[in-house]
Amino acid sequence: MKPWLALGLVGVVLYVAGSVVYHRAMDPLVDETGQRRVTTVDIPEGATFRHVAALLEQEHLIASQWGFLLLGKLTGVDRRVLAGEYALHAGMRPQEILSELLSGHVVLHPITIPEGYTAVQITDLLSQKGLGNPAEFLKLVHDPDFIRTLHLGGVGPAGLASLEGYLFPNTYSFAKRVETKEIVRAMVGELEQVLTPELRARARDLNMTVHQVLTLASVIEKETGSEGERELISAVFHNRLRRHIPLQSDPTVIYGLASFDGNLRKRDLALPSPYNTYRVTGLPPGPIANPGAGSIRAALYPVPTTYLYFVSRNDGTHEFSSTLAEHNRAVDKHQRRPVKRLS
Repeated sequence: MKPWLALGLVGVVLYVAGSVVYHRAMDPLVDETGQRRVTTVDIPEGATFRHVAALLEQEHLIASQWGFLLLGKLTGVDRRVLAGEYALHAGMRPQEILSELLSGHVVLHPITIPEGYTAVQITDLLSQKGLGNPAEFLKLVHDPDFIRTLHLGGVGPAGLASLEGYLFPNTYSFAKRVETKEIVRAMVGELEQVLTPELRARARDLNMTVHQVLTLASVIEKETGSEGERELISAVFHNRLRRHIPLQSDPTVIYGLASFDGNLRKRDLALPSPYNTYRVTGLPPGPIANPGAGSIRAALYPVPTTYLYFVSRNDGTHEFSSTLAEHNRAVDKHQRRPVKRLS
C-alpha cells in the first residue's frame, strides 16, 4: 500500500473515531433511574474552561470533558464562561449546559427580612445565609458617603447618617457572589417603591417628613405584633406628640442602650439618651428598626381616638386608655404592679 494512501486511511479512521467520541460526548446523560437529578455547580472566579469541563465531568453532567473542551473551541466561547452557581442536570445536552454557563443565569438564594428587624439583626441573617459581606453591610448602613450615592431625594433627609429604617423588610433573592452594595441598594430601592405618591402626599398633609414617618412606624412596629392594633398604637403616639407628652416607649429606650439583657431597669429609663422617650419629648432622632408596609401606613393613618395610654395584656395585645386613672387600673390588672408606662 502506498504511504500516502495509508496516511489517508489513518486520517479517515481518526476523523471517524473523533466524530464518534464528539457526538457521544454531545449526548445528554440520564441517571439509571431515568430521573433528571439537578446539581448545583459552582464555577469559581477565574476558572479556566478546562477546569470547568473537568468539574462538569466530575459531577457526571457530561460524558467527556474532552468533548466539552472541543465544543468550546469550535464555538469560540471557551473564555466567556461566567463565574457563579448554576443549576444543571444530566438530561441537558452539553450545548445546553454551555449556553447556561454563558447566560449568567445563576442560582438565586432567597432571604426573608422580618418586619421590625434592626440593621444589626439583618447583618446576622446575611451572615447565616452566607450572602454578601456582613461586616461591610453594617459599615455601608452607617456610611454617609455611600448613603449619598443612593440619591434618596425626598425619601431621606440631607446628610442622612444611617439607613436604619430604610432597609425594607421583604423576601429577596440574591446570587451567592452578590456584591454587598447591591444588597443594600435592593432593600432601599424596595422602600422607595412602597412609599407611593399617595403616602408621601399624606405625610405632607400631616406636616411630617418621610424620615419622621419611618421613625414613628419603626416604634409602632416594635410596640405591637398585632396587625389590628397598629392604627391604635399610632393614634396614641400622634395624640401624645400633639400634646407634647413624652412617648414613653420602652423599645426606643432599649435601642439607645449599649447592651440589653432582656430586662429594662429603672436606671435605664433615667439615662440621658436621645432615644430615651421617657426623658425626651417628641420622636427619637431616627428609626429604631426597619418597619413593614403595615406600620408605615399605620403611622400615616391613625384611627380617630382620645387614647393616650396602652399597656400589654401579656398575650400580644394591649388595653388602651384615655385617662391616667384608667391606665393605672389597666396596669394593676395586667401587670400587677403600679408602673405607669405605655407598655
